[in-house]
Amino acid sequence: MALGSGSRYGGVMVPRRLLPLIFSCLTLCAGGCGRQDQTGLPPDRIVRLADAEAKGLDPQKYSDLVSLRIAADQFEGLTRFDGAGKAVPGLAREWAVSSDGLEWRFTLRPDLRFSDGKPIQADIFAALFDRLNAQETASPHRALFGMIDDIEAASAMEVRVRLRLPFPALPALLAHPAMAALPLHRIKLAGDRWTADRPMVASGPYRLTEWKLNERIRLTANPAWHDGQPPVPGIDWMPVDDSLTALRQFRAGAADTTSDFPASRHAWLRRHFPHATHVAAYDGVYYFAFNTRKPPFDDVRVRRALSMAVDREWIAGPLLDIGNPPAWGVIPPAMEGLSPFRSAWADWPKAKRTAAARRLLAQAGYGPDRPLQFEIRFNSDTDHRRVAVALAAMWKPLGVEARLLNSEAALHFAALRAGDFTLARSGWIADLPASENLLAVHRSDAGNANYSGYSSRAFDAALDGAMAEANPQARAARMRVAEKLLVDDTPILPLYFYVSRSLVSSRIAGWRNNPGNIHPSYTLRIQQGI
Repeated sequence: MALGSGSRYGGVMVPRRLLPLIFSCLTLCAGGCGRQDQTGLPPDRIVRLADAEAKGLDPQKYSDLVSLRIAADQFEGLTRFDGAGKAVPGLAREWAVSSDGLEWRFTLRPDLRFSDGKPIQADIFAALFDRLNAQETASPHRALFGMIDDIEAASAMEVRVRLRLPFPALPALLAHPAMAALPLHRIKLAGDRWTADRPMVASGPYRLTEWKLNERIRLTANPAWHDGQPPVPGIDWMPVDDSLTALRQFRAGAADTTSDFPASRHAWLRRHFPHATHVAAYDGVYYFAFNTRKPPFDDVRVRRALSMAVDREWIAGPLLDIGNPPAWGVIPPAMEGLSPFRSAWADWPKAKRTAAARRLLAQAGYGPDRPLQFEIRFNSDTDHRRVAVALAAMWKPLGVEARLLNSEAALHFAALRAGDFTLARSGWIADLPASENLLAVHRSDAGNANYSGYSSRAFDAALDGAMAEANPQARAARMRVAEKLLVDDTPILPLYFYVSRSLVSSRIAGWRNNPGNIHPSYTLRIQQGI
């Protein structure tokens, strides 16, 4: 990785420290409102803004969203995602599943090769599964693939996958970059240094040719990809960790797509950039986690009282004002055909909910002589702060004294993993479209990913029963039973379901809004003459 000190703008090398000022000035230009300057965008590359720097290049060892998106452009598995976020054939041309849902067979395409010409055969997927589960790999994805019992090569062209439990979403799981075809021949020779190769050896549509830290990751077409030349020869991923700065860069013509924009700018964007502004349902839920290991939130009555006093419609509606559906449960709308869970008291008038919450707190020993006091912890973000302030205000009529504690993201989530909090901002975005992916993080055996410390034999058993069900309709119904148990115990405080927010240049075609917010670069193209 080379450390870059500047960026080229208008043919001139500009120090990076001056870019925010330049973009701010361009933003204020009266003539620029309502159009994006695209004259500086390269004709043969798509420039995509990521909301952070990639943490690493080995998709079995890194789990941040930016690293995985970049990995998905380089490495293809038995399946892959299309532009609609659906799992489709990848290196496998077809698959079949047994009647009990426990054995899947994937037939590979003929003559598959890595970008360096080495063949890709069925045995590599067995070896990749072993590497994923090896202690020395320390993969954060190991639990995600826990329902797979074994992967083996039935022949050079057929991969057999055996499951411990039925899992209809297996094609989506196998599209995850952690089980994509990685160049094990290079890994065997170079160890962790295999990611330093330039170009990196790839199995997907692109291969990495350059990484300038904090400036860009450049991908170019893989000449050995089975689908031939991708529609656009090159992709630049540029890290911008502030969504307002990303908006300014987009307006100034420095990018084709952004992965976010400030919620506070939504109305303005809809007026001035209606065709570039994309807001879509997203498979994720925003919540706060109660620390159930210690007082005051080891008492379910206290947790329920606070949940009942929250006006979710106001937070998801007027406060955020970007279209987030309010949430009482964790399974997003329409996932597996389920409608969103709604608590029995959700439609009570505010006065009735407040009175019920006050009674629960009194039963737990809290009142005027002993006010409930705690900290609301959240990571740095304007929207997180607004929500935390709103919660504190909603609980104040109950005599609750809630203080705000803000910290940067790394420190915040380290505190959550260590259980060093009382109430903390959290949430979950599904790795794949399966209800258990949103529920399993709350199992008693989920480790430090279970931030609340929730432990319920009844919930674990209900989830186990749902996961053992092969029939899709019966499976969804049993997932709803497990979700209700979780909501009734209230280890978390769901507030709303996520929406994805993106800006897409008018010169880009192929962008399709989808609940997974999945937009592989190979599905995009540049419209000429735009």
